[in-house]
Amino acid sequence: MTDTEKKERERLRPPEGSAFEGDDIYSEDGSVRSDFLMHVGAAIADRDLLFLRQHVARLHESEMGDLLEAIQPDQRRALVTLLGDDFDMAALTEVDEAIRLEIVEHMPNEQIAAALGEMDSDDAVYILEDLDQEDQEEILAKLPFTERIRLRRSLDYPESTAGRRMQTEFVAVPPFWTVGQTIDYMRDEEDLPESFTQVFVIDPTFRLLGAVDLDRILRSKRATKIESVMRETNHPIPAEMDQEEAAQLFEQYDLLSAAVVDENGRLVGVLTIDDVVDVIQEEAEEDLMRLGGVGDEELSDSIAEASRSRVPWLLVNLVTAFLAASVISLFEATIEEIVALAVLMPIVAGMGGNAGSQSMTVTVRALATRNLDIHNAWRVVRREAGVGLLNGVIFGTLIGLVAGVWFQNPNIGGIIAAAMLINMMAAALAGIMIPLLLDRAGADPAVSSAVFVTAVTDITGFFAFLGLATWWFAVR
Repeated sequence: MTDTEKKERERLRPPEGSAFEGDDIYSEDGSVRSDFLMHVGAAIADRDLLFLRQHVARLHESEMGDLLEAIQPDQRRALVTLLGDDFDMAALTEVDEAIRLEIVEHMPNEQIAAALGEMDSDDAVYILEDLDQEDQEEILAKLPFTERIRLRRSLDYPESTAGRRMQTEFVAVPPFWTVGQTIDYMRDEEDLPESFTQVFVIDPTFRLLGAVDLDRILRSKRATKIESVMRETNHPIPAEMDQEEAAQLFEQYDLLSAAVVDENGRLVGVLTIDDVVDVIQEEAEEDLMRLGGVGDEELSDSIAEASRSRVPWLLVNLVTAFLAASVISLFEATIEEIVALAVLMPIVAGMGGNAGSQSMTVTVRALATRNLDIHNAWRVVRREAGVGLLNGVIFGTLIGLVAGVWFQNPNIGGIIAAAMLINMMAAALAGIMIPLLLDRAGADPAVSSAVFVTAVTDITGFFAFLGLATWWFAVR
């Protein structure tokens, strides 16, 4: 190491007694502080285990996740290696999939297995599910039998289902136990979840009978039978249910946790509110990304991966763009004669596209949250048509006046006003009808709608504007 490098690393060392814990690692805008990143980078380069254990290993898993996403790839691998057993594997549930795989691939399976054995089953499954089958089997083989069976059961459920998201650690007791027996069991048993809010009641075959909230147990006499204080389980969730539908149940009924049952009604796990919050965030991000035609792209993806996720719908958009261009070519003579039409065409198409996107966004979100269905669809269609008509009158009048004054030709103003009205109506109807039709056909409206709505507004806008202009100047 050169003297210059030594001086630079010495400069980056944290002052004696400094601390980077909790919120201290974040700047005002919520990003990880640049000086903290420099200190961590210097500590990694110097293999300063004292600093890393004192200021990095103690971070909360979400803070560790933010740190891992902020540093360079080679620093991530070095940090995980240096921390060894002090590295909290739960932090990998807080990072992009690409970063998670990058880190896990450079960790020995023995270390992964040891770390997973200390984690909640839902977090362990979250890490395992992205690994190759061979690595999964090798890691699972190193776990104790009971934990291995639990994780295998969760991994057997389809991706994005409640079974994949559930935690297999829960507290269950028979109905004939007393409150006192239940309390003693929870005090003495070591293999219990770190936190829970309900005790489930099951029969000898593990069939779910009901549940008792902890506050009800604490307020009951020790001699009271569990069956007398239990209630029917609030909305047990089938393990095969889509995670988004499960999250909607939590939202609708204000649940903190819910039992997960198999096809025979047997208790197999519990879904908790922290997992549901993650699901809601993931689904919202997924819908937003798909509306933009970028699929499951993440910030950590490479250039090739990002390009590959965007190309398919760009190709579809290219085809629809040629359709719109072919409409323009039909009126080539009119455009050559009246240059003002070429200047004003983008306004009609652009306004229609924006109006269509507004209607489409509202519709796709309503479909995703189950607020739009066959019972209220036509009412919403009528509302969107009304909005399109009103906005068409407002902006058609406005752009008509501006265009008439700009080109000193009231005919141009009237033509673009009429075209704007037609296109705004078409945009509003396309924005709601296309997602509804795609959803009815079984396609994902979040992925497919944008391209087709844009095509409709472009083609309708150009055809209405140029067609009206051709007809008007022909009859004059």
